[in-house]
Amino acid sequence: MKTMTCKQLGGACDMQFHANTFEELAEQSKKHGMQMFKAGDKEHLEAMNKMQELMKSQDAMAKWFENKKKEFEALPKSKN
Repeated sequence: MKTMTCKQLGGACDMQFHANTFEELAEQSKKHGMQMFKAGDKEHLEAMNKMQELMKSQDAMAKWFENKKKEFEALPKSKN
């Protein structure tokens, strides 16, 4: 299992996500983002706006995703 934070994934806080695959981690991050959106968290809303800008370019989003996946793969496994 590996760990990344909300901030490492483009978010606004130090919430940690633990997963065996990057896809699992991304799903946890997405759920967290939806919770923060519903809560109206200002910092997370600003981070989401930046991600929405990135998503306007399919190439830029694919590159971001690939880079984050590589970052995840390079992490050491958690000792949990």
